[in-house]
Amino acid sequence: MVTTTSPARQRFETGGLWLLLTAGAAVMFFPIYWMFATAIRPRDEIFSGAVNLLPTGWVWGNFTAALSRMPFLDWTWNSLIIAIAAVVITVSLNLLCGYAFAKFRFAGRDILFIGVLSALMIPIQVIIVPLFLVVADLGLLNSYWGVILPRAAEAFGIFMVRQFMVSIPDELLEAARLDGASELTIFLKVVLPLSKPIIAVLIIFTFMWRWNDFVLPLVILTDQEMYTVQLGLNLLKGQYNTEWTDIMAIALLSLAPMLVIFVFFQRQLIQGIAGTGLK
Repeated sequence: MVTTTSPARQRFETGGLWLLLTAGAAVMFFPIYWMFATAIRPRDEIFSGAVNLLPTGWVWGNFTAALSRMPFLDWTWNSLIIAIAAVVITVSLNLLCGYAFAKFRFAGRDILFIGVLSALMIPIQVIIVPLFLVVADLGLLNSYWGVILPRAAEAFGIFMVRQFMVSIPDELLEAARLDGASELTIFLKVVLPLSKPIIAVLIIFTFMWRWNDFVLPLVILTDQEMYTVQLGLNLLKGQYNTEWTDIMAIALLSLAPMLVIFVFFQRQLIQGIAGTGLK
């Protein structure tokens, strides 16, 4: 027996779904709105103790004042160098490692993969001291490479690539081998074109992680000229007074690169997440 849903009930369910989605979007968007509202408020309103959802005035000069007081462009340049270099290195290593775990059979493969997964449970705060000693012994303190190399390979990225590449048919790889293609050629000409969604996911996540990273740059970078945006924001928090308009203005501007990356790769992001089987 086939049951049908009445049009009125369908409209009710659709309306309820849209209402939930709208409420969820509003909750997610509210912190960004609050940053914007605080960035354009008059300074005397912030310290008056009154909390209003709408600012009493629109002081666009707060953005130019914050940029003139702090070297935001230098911080942005440092963050971009670290994030872009980390994206190239980390994505490449994650793709190679994930491909090996997914399509090659070798002794100890499962044990090594369990070790990779175990690394996900170790927070960076636990290993920050030995990590600092290693970077210091290598002479990489206060340098871009000192921030990039310690996290060149991400366990989460390797896991995602492995889960995605398991779905690639082995018959395609065997056919390429029968045609005389080398393993490098198979990886570059067969595997990578099929892995564009997961590559987009890795680019977004890696750029976001490196752009927002605070702990590792805080330990490795000692010169303020090498500071990233996140370390620069921490400088705006004074001991006796905090310039909230400056902090919110620069924090709002710092979201621009991540928004550009997400908008550019959003379609591939959805495909890549679906392809890994993650929810």
